[in-house]
Amino acid sequence: ARGLYGDNWKNNFLELNASDERGIDTIRTKVKDFARTVPIGDHEFKVIYLDEADSLTKDAQHALRRTMEKYSDNARFVLACNWFSKLIPPIQSRAAIFRFSPLAADKIKEHLKTIASKEKIEIDDKALDMIVYLAEGDLRKSINTLQTASLHSKKITEKTILEVTSSANPEQVKEMIEYSLKGDFENSRKTLLNLIVDQGLSGEDIIKEVHKQIFNLNIENKKKINMLAKVGDYEFRLTEGANPLVQLEAMLAQFMLA
Repeated sequence: ARGLYGDNWKNNFLELNASDERGIDTIRTKVKDFARTVPIGDHEFKVIYLDEADSLTKDAQHALRRTMEKYSDNARFVLACNWFSKLIPPIQSRAAIFRFSPLAADKIKEHLKTIASKEKIEIDDKALDMIVYLAEGDLRKSINTLQTASLHSKKITEKTILEVTSSANPEQVKEMIEYSLKGDFENSRKTLLNLIVDQGLSGEDIIKEVHKQIFNLNIENKKKINMLAKVGDYEFRLTEGANPLVQLEAMLAQFMLA
């Protein structure tokens, strides 16, 4: 904005985090009042940037659509969102879509190493790999994870990352699934109890990792498909408020039957 508008950038640029200010009143007051005034200085238009625009309520989105139409001569709207499908079709049809793919793992690791070096943080390669794995291409999430881990310890290991993010150990989850597929329900359940009781992980966190690890199993695709269908059923039950331990034990039992 500074490069576009020079010294007048603050007067011609409005930024709102729609996840905090997501109601229709925000659109009717802040956005509309800003958009209706002419640009200050020798500029053609103002810029309104809405971060996490997919968090706007439906009523707010319809109000935004009307504002975009009415003040298109002197205002441009930039909508950043995580889920494009959550925006109403009238807004989608009035916008040019730019999709940003996840960053490559080596780029994230390179950036994290630079931060760690400048902040004098000691971090091993396994910890970096775990951050990249959990971030799924999101650089902001990976930096936040590194920062949180650094508050816990100046010597960061893979265990540190799993603790501060409350994430299930991928190898442990894979081992749990393999026990169930071999018919060893006792050890499979014991691993599950360790994840839930000893490590304090939520059922949602565990089942998300189960979903990922199914693709890494050395079994035929038909079995993977059946297992994924079961995971979907039990994930839905968890979101409805069912007991995590009971449901995950039942899921492992279903894997044994498969």
